[in-house]
Amino acid sequence: MATTITINVQNDSPTLQNFFFFQQPAIYTGGPDVYTNSLYSQALLPYATSGAILTFSLVLQDYAGVQQQVTPPAIGQPSGQLAATRAINVTPAAGGTPTKNTTTMTVTPSLGLSQPISTSGPQAGSFRIITPVYNPTLENYNAGSALQTLTGGVTLSNFVTAQPNTNLDCQPIRIFYVQTGNYTAGTVMNFTASSATAAVCDATPGYSSFSVVYNANGTWTIKPFALVRAADGRGRLVEGTTATNAEVLNEAGTATISTGYVADGNFNPPILVQNLSNPAAINVLGDYQVGPIGGAKVGTTCIEKQGTSATFAP
Repeated sequence: MATTITINVQNDSPTLQNFFFFQQPAIYTGGPDVYTNSLYSQALLPYATSGAILTFSLVLQDYAGVQQQVTPPAIGQPSGQLAATRAINVTPAAGGTPTKNTTTMTVTPSLGLSQPISTSGPQAGSFRIITPVYNPTLENYNAGSALQTLTGGVTLSNFVTAQPNTNLDCQPIRIFYVQTGNYTAGTVMNFTASSATAAVCDATPGYSSFSVVYNANGTWTIKPFALVRAADGRGRLVEGTTATNAEVLNEAGTATISTGYVADGNFNPPILVQNLSNPAAINVLGDYQVGPIGGAKVGTTCIEKQGTSATFAP
């Protein structure tokens, strides 16, 4: 089952508000200015009079996306029209199992992206789009990072104007924002201005759900939650303040490479660390030191890794 991120918004102001959602732009190499699209927008009545909650959910899967430009990107305007997307994986940390991290863009006979393949070029945490030869004075394209909602739609989240015959590397950042205003999905918005006073939902530590309240004074109250498996095997949501109680150090014990959650604080091996903040840095059969944050660590080997969880044993 695909991992999802859910943001629940409650309007505690006295009037109807429009909210829109967007993502922090990825880190790009091989492209000029970075643009951001709105992912979703919806009006929401005050909670006190309606009891309404606005829910936005997306699939935690990276997508490469390309799109035909109609005009140069402009704030408040749709970013483009004909588009193509491919589910893709980012490059793992050194020593990790190679992933299908590279796709090739085509423009004739029509716009498209090839099935991803594994290459050694992109740096850890990024994927690559190889652009073809074309004449940018006649046609231009957007290329970058896309996201899928639970309804199946895929939106180009952030992008650059692609350059012909280049390697465009994209390192997605799993930080999302909620702001008041009305930018429909696929509309270019001003990231710098909109993010300055927005609610920040940082999913990089492994959080899967966020409670966001828009207060009457224009401020935000945000609570992150992580979906974890308790010691009895049942799933449960754990508030962010308690969802990080473990850390994974390198073999020498000189640096923390990831934090996570161990159910009930039970560090008896085998140790299941969930909600890993940096799962790409952990490799099966790699040696690590694992233990409570600030506490004693034990030398272990990663014997299994699935998604944002890994199991360690001496």
